[in-house]
Amino acid sequence: MTLRRTFLKSSLAAGLALATSFATASIALADEITAIKENGVMRIAMSGAYPPFNFVNDANEVVGFDPAIGAEIAKRMGVEVEIVTTAWDGIIGGLLANKYDAIVGSMSITEERQEVVDFVGPYYNTKRAIFAKPGGLTSAAQLSDAKVGLTLGETHEAWAREQGYDVRTYKGLPELLLELEHGRVDVIVNDSIAAILAMKETGQEYVMITDFETEEFGAGIAIRKGNPELAAAMQAALDEMMADGSYLEIANKWVGGDIR
Repeated sequence: MTLRRTFLKSSLAAGLALATSFATASIALADEITAIKENGVMRIAMSGAYPPFNFVNDANEVVGFDPAIGAEIAKRMGVEVEIVTTAWDGIIGGLLANKYDAIVGSMSITEERQEVVDFVGPYYNTKRAIFAKPGGLTSAAQLSDAKVGLTLGETHEAWAREQGYDVRTYKGLPELLLELEHGRVDVIVNDSIAAILAMKETGQEYVMITDFETEEFGAGIAIRKGNPELAAAMQAALDEMMADGSYLEIANKWVGGDIR
């Protein structure tokens, strides 16, 4: 266990160091809002595997709350939106490598991430939650002997490893739910809103571990550091949406209510 934790901490430190070098380099560049407006397109990234926030529909389109929010922000900035899907565990690296302009993918705002990217928002709030099948685990105290499923690269994964849990990682929420349904994991840890809505949509039965409590955290839009004008323009568009009812319309459509 000690060796594994040492390896994990070393890997995290190395990753942050690399990300910081990208971020430091980007500060020297001019604010990117000029290039975005000249190109007429803002590229936004997400996993495409996090329903109902972002997912691929039957027509092979990326839809959901996140792309709708991103598209509306782009529209108010006078540009089109291009959606890029990528694996979650490498999504910040892709941003820092200029593969897209922003991450609009339900990314929780953390101190570690704020060291390498800037955030617009938050544009919604949620909590960490633990889910089991009916008749399965009923208490957080039982997790020490459980197989715990999480999405690779999420903040929940780092938290679960710090607790010393037996962690199994997957690409996204749909795969997590399948693993729970078929008993290949005992519990899953996820943002509460996304998991509840996804299981409601599929009719999957679940039990939420009720003796586990956590603070709310905000989901923000990540951009490269050194872009105050871009951040201000995106924040202004988001604030306008929240004030004029557009945000609530999008939220009602995709998540069934206001989640600010």
